[in-house]
Amino acid sequence: MAVSLRGPRGRVGLVARVDLQDLADPEHGPQVARSLAAHLDRDGARRTVLVLYTGVAADVDDALVGAAAAHAAEAFDVPFGGADVLVVGDTSYRCLACDPSCCPPGGRPSSDLQSTRTGAEMVLAGSVVAPERAALARVGGAPTAARRAVARVRRRRTEARARAVASGPRALTRWRAESLAAWRALVAAADGTGGGVGGNLTRIALLGRVEAGLADRRVRDAVLVATLPGAGSLPERALAEAGPAEDAEVGAAIGRLVDPTVGEPPDDSLHAVRTALEDVVSHGRRGAQAPASTLLATLAWWQGDGARAAVLLDRALVDDPSYRLGHLMRSALDAGLAPGWVRRTG
Repeated sequence: MAVSLRGPRGRVGLVARVDLQDLADPEHGPQVARSLAAHLDRDGARRTVLVLYTGVAADVDDALVGAAAAHAAEAFDVPFGGADVLVVGDTSYRCLACDPSCCPPGGRPSSDLQSTRTGAEMVLAGSVVAPERAALARVGGAPTAARRAVARVRRRRTEARARAVASGPRALTRWRAESLAAWRALVAAADGTGGGVGGNLTRIALLGRVEAGLADRRVRDAVLVATLPGAGSLPERALAEAGPAEDAEVGAAIGRLVDPTVGEPPDDSLHAVRTALEDVVSHGRRGAQAPASTLLATLAWWQGDGARAAVLLDRALVDDPSYRLGHLMRSALDAGLAPGWVRRTG
C-alpha cells in the first residue's frame, strides 16, 4: 500500500493498494512501482509511505519484501527522494530502515496501533486491516431461509423475463424498468431514505428482483450509470431494446469514470450502493454472482481500491469465465489504469 502525503503538513492523499507479489515480481515489479509513483506524483505527494503486508513475522528477512522495497526505492527516488517503508507482519510491524535503537528486535506489536488517534478514527470510519487478501472482498452468506425466499422471487422474475421477451420489446422494457425500480428502492432502504423499503414489496422481493435483473446487460448498465454523478433519467431511458442514442450516452457516462478531464470522485452515497450489492451477493445463488461482483469491483476501483477490485473480479470470473465486463475491468487493472478523478488531481 502506497500513501501520498501532501503539502508541508503531510496530509494523507491518495492511498493505492497493489499485491506484494506484483510489486516484488522481478519482471513486472519495476513497472508496477513506476506506475504507483506516477499516480502519487499526480496526486501532489511531497512524501510517500510504503506499507508492505507480509502475513508473517515482521522481522523475517522476506525476499518479497526486499524486492518490493528495492523496486519502490528506485521508482520513488526522483519524485519523492525515496519512500519510508513499513513492514507489517501478522502480529508486529517495523520500519525497514530502522536499527535496533528505533524498532526493537521483532518489531513493535501491532496492538500498539489500536490505541493511537489514527487507529481510533479508522475504527469509527469502519476501516480495518484485512487479515488476508481474500478478506478484502468477503461477503457473508445470508441465512438459508432468506436465501431460499430470494431464490423463489428470482426464479419467478426470470420466468417473467422469458414471457416478456416473447411478448415483444415493450414488455421487456417494462420488465427492465421494474428491475431498476427495485434496485433504486433497495439502495434507498440501505441509506435509510426508503421509508417502507419498496412500497408494497418486501426486502426479500427487492433482492430477488434485483438479482434477476442484473443478469440482463441493460439493467446492469443502468444500475452502474445510476451510481454516477448527474445521471438524471439516463438509467431509465437506457432500458429500451432499441436505443442507439441512449447506448452512446450510457457509454459516454461510463467512460467518464476513466476520463481525467471530467472524472469525479465517488461521494458518500456509494456506501449504500455497496451495501445493496453485497446484500444481493449474500442472498443470491452461489456461483452465479458475476454481475454483482463485477459491479462491486468497479466501485472499488473507482474508490481507488485496486486490491479489493482484483479479488472481486477473481470471484466474478470464477462464476462466469466469459463475463465481458469482468474482463474489461481486469484489463484496466492489469494496465494500472487509475480512475479519471485520480489522474485529474495532478
